Amino acid sequence: MPHEAPLGPQGFARVFPVSRETLARLEAYADLLILWSARINLVGRATIADLWRRHILDSAQLYPLIPEAARSLIDLGSGAGLPGLVLAILGAPGVELIEADSRKSAFLREAARVTGTEATIRPCRIQAVAPHPADVVTARACAPLDELLGLAERFIAPHTLCLFLKGERFGQELTEAHKRWTMRASVEPSLSDRRGVILRLQQVTREPRQA
Repeated sequence: MPHEAPLGPQGFARVFPVSRETLARLEAYADLLILWSARINLVGRATIADLWRRHILDSAQLYPLIPEAARSLIDLGSGAGLPGLVLAILGAPGVELIEADSRKSAFLREAARVTGTEATIRPCRIQAVAPHPADVVTARACAPLDELLGLAERFIAPHTLCLFLKGERFGQELTEAHKRWTMRASVEPSLSDRRGVILRLQQVTREPRQA
């Protein structure tokens, strides 16, 4: 897949096949994202020209990694709904979007309404959400891995799968995180960014503090 030319909805559908109905819902989401981005900072303005690759495909690529048995997904620092709302549009069940910024939360509510997507929107800081286990925890551009795991910890159970979209510094982040966390980690190449990866983390536990 060439990385030079911007990707549109039809190009996205060739890389990531979806039904016509789902593609139409993603198009409605993309149109709303462009409209709102003119008023509030939802995504980097330079990325709008390649929205379908940089944001929608980047988020959608997590969907095949979600276990079939999963019934709940928590997206940390959802922002514009990336990846959480995109995953909900694709069919991920029990999606919770946590976003503290009131304007971004308003966008999420409108985007869920326009696309006819079921999702629980929590307009607060991650630390304000009552701890409860999730089958899957996702995040994109939220925080360095060590800090991100601290935020995710309240939602992690022994069976939880963490899917984190990371950039080219993922190796350094893993090294730092291993100082405080035990985990089973694997790395998947990104479909949307040749420098990016998907971190798949399982059996995440905090290392006991040294006396």
